[in-house]
Amino acid sequence: MRIGIDLGGTKIEIVALEQVGDQVGGRTGDRAAGAVLARERIPTPRGDYDATVTAIRDLVAGVEARLGRRGTVGIGIPGAISPATGLVKNANSTWLIGRSFDRDLEVALGRPVRLANDANCFALSEAVDGAAVGASIVFGVILGTGVGGGIVVNERVLTGANAISGEWGHNPLPWPEDSERPGPACYCGRHGCIETFLSGPGLAADHQRITGIAMSAEDVVAAAAADDAAAEATLRRYEERLARALAHLVNMLDPDAIVLGGGLSGLQRLYDSVPRLWGRHIFSDHVATRLVPPVHGDSSGVRGAAWLWPPEQEGEREGGG
Repeated sequence: MRIGIDLGGTKIEIVALEQVGDQVGGRTGDRAAGAVLARERIPTPRGDYDATVTAIRDLVAGVEARLGRRGTVGIGIPGAISPATGLVKNANSTWLIGRSFDRDLEVALGRPVRLANDANCFALSEAVDGAAVGASIVFGVILGTGVGGGIVVNERVLTGANAISGEWGHNPLPWPEDSERPGPACYCGRHGCIETFLSGPGLAADHQRITGIAMSAEDVVAAAAADDAAAEATLRRYEERLARALAHLVNMLDPDAIVLGGGLSGLQRLYDSVPRLWGRHIFSDHVATRLVPPVHGDSSGVRGAAWLWPPEQEGEREGGG
């Protein structure tokens, strides 16, 4: 049994997955799609570190008691463990920053845990048993309140020497037009980050800059569907910028598949328009990379956390139990 936990700013979700069969994508021996044995959500104890650790401990204990089984534990967080200090960094849930979260959880749970950035968990979920099954190199993109990403190679998360692999949103928008320079201010202290253009708030801000009309990203999408010319123009700018940003990524990583997640991943037109546009920027005579929607949607983060333990580490992953 594999237990995954998604620690968000407002909720903590836990899922227990069963491994069924021994094939994924027709490849014998790979991890298989997991049937959901249990699932639960509780509010996050915002601002309270000790209560957060306790809440996770109690969720795991409750699930294992109900199922009468012990499992591995993987956890996705909105941040990362610094290789330099062993402490949490870059976390939107600021009460985690500077804490030895993984070690404290291991003490509380009495076993080893695996911890990864939530975008990495999303990418892993879709690579293992989602939209990118069978792909060797997968990039998972989050297009939501912020813009992030995760890289998975042969069903393993690529963390990187600085634990920032996949932090795609804080690179500059590539091949900028004059009107895009220096770009909107980003909370990271720079201007023109991809996130400032391609997040939901970034799309809404772009529409307001051009039209003077304040609308949410969802309202812009709805207006475009209702034949609003200004909203349609905003979405066309968004698609062209997304195509440039992903082309830059393809030139560096050359993934087999790119899976979109986050609220804007539901915009179906992206999967047709962006591949039509990105070819002019990709340094190849043919583009085989697939752009696909997620299979597991909002559940990808918690499922990916459950898949953080590789299958060959049977003894360690269950703490010898």
